[in-house]
Amino acid sequence: MTQRELTPAAYVAMLRRRWVMIAFFSIIGPPLAYGVSRLLPNRYKSQTLVLVEAPSVPSDLVRPVDTTGVGQRLASMRQEILSRTRLEPVIRQFGLYTGDINKTPMDGLVGQLQNAIDVSPVQPMAQTGGGGLPGFTVTVTLASARTAQQVCSAVTSMFIEENLKLRQQHSEDTTQFLSEQLAGAKANLDAQDAKLAAFKGHYIGALPDEEQTNLNILTGLTSQLDAASQALARAQQDKTFSESLLTQQIAAFQASQTGHDPQTQEQQLSALQTQLAGLQARYTDDYPDVIKAKNNIAALQKKIAENNDTKAATADKAPKTTVESTPITQLRAQIHSYDQTIAEKTKEQDQIKEQIRQYQARIQSSPIVEQQYKELTRGYQTALDSYNQLLKNRDTSEMGAALERKQQGEQFVVLDPANLPSAPSFPNRPLFALAGLAGGLALGVGLTLFLELQDTSFRSERDVELALRLPVLAMVPAIDAESATRPAASSKDQPGSLQLEMGARS
Repeated sequence: MTQRELTPAAYVAMLRRRWVMIAFFSIIGPPLAYGVSRLLPNRYKSQTLVLVEAPSVPSDLVRPVDTTGVGQRLASMRQEILSRTRLEPVIRQFGLYTGDINKTPMDGLVGQLQNAIDVSPVQPMAQTGGGGLPGFTVTVTLASARTAQQVCSAVTSMFIEENLKLRQQHSEDTTQFLSEQLAGAKANLDAQDAKLAAFKGHYIGALPDEEQTNLNILTGLTSQLDAASQALARAQQDKTFSESLLTQQIAAFQASQTGHDPQTQEQQLSALQTQLAGLQARYTDDYPDVIKAKNNIAALQKKIAENNDTKAATADKAPKTTVESTPITQLRAQIHSYDQTIAEKTKEQDQIKEQIRQYQARIQSSPIVEQQYKELTRGYQTALDSYNQLLKNRDTSEMGAALERKQQGEQFVVLDPANLPSAPSFPNRPLFALAGLAGGLALGVGLTLFLELQDTSFRSERDVELALRLPVLAMVPAIDAESATRPAASSKDQPGSLQLEMGARS
């Protein structure tokens, strides 16, 4: 009979046969569950909603130092606040678990309070597209409504204070770290600056940016050397010419003293004209030596004209003197002046040559100096960029720290304070009663199925076929009590009936 086929009609028949038992368990289930709920201790739930308030100053003006996500920071703070160090004072402050404080270790009590506190983040709305955490809720479940409210407020305050403390501490630590790095960068920058200054002092005038200036100066010195060389050559020529004139004048003077005139004024005039022709071949008419030669020729021509009117006897009777004539004195003065000019030009020429050698040496060493200078400037620029960047970051960190100290940064704001629950959140007695009803109904139905499956009675033709595994050849009608008391002959009067009383009873 375990293979009995159960049809909807069979289930209906089961319910008809066992409805009393199902109704019994369904009726006693709710009162029993409600009674159990009355025995359980009450639990009160207090809840606080905390929102994450954005900084009052835009982030593009003052960049926040602490860029940690709210979710990550909340998880870190949760581990910190729900630790034994932070919860043990709460247990002692509010007198929690007074009945178990002498029986249960403190770690066990802290574990119970940890299980009673729940911190759940508020998920952002999908349509806003924001990835930040808008807030979180703090829920505390305890045996006393007032205590649950107080503990919820205390835990919420701990979260707010810890958030402010963490952000301020992070800002101050960042500022201190950047200040230390800035001091090191400044020392490095000063060292690079000292090296660069020493290098410039050692190679002054030969630096890469002075190369073009050196070339221009070298070109000017070359022109000055050419001018000094020309002036020296001209002074030497003038000296030679004056020395020849002096020789002639001395010879004429000596001849005049002895009465012999080896050279006449016409010869002097011829010599001056020859000198003028040589000067005009090299210089223009405005050149001082050309003008001077012309003046000498004009003076000599005038003197010759005056001497032609004077008698030769008068000239012979003139008294003789041992004092040199004025032309000889002038020529000696000119020669002395030429000597000084030649010495000055020679000295000037040597000085210019020395300067040319110095500037040529600077230009020749310019590639090597430029390479060393680039290495120094590269290191100096790197140190300067690092210093400027650290200085900028330090200033930004200081502004962020000031922003946190004035509580103008990201903050936790209590939107809904901890409520005082008016009814216990556990146990929910109506829910317990409903659960008792469902449990009793399920128990009754289960017992009904179990008893019906254990029943081996034949309930239908199908049960007989399944049990005997044989087809039915005839149907035995039901025989009531009246038919059983009738005479046997009366049954014979009915055609087609079978005398199977014993079989029916079996």
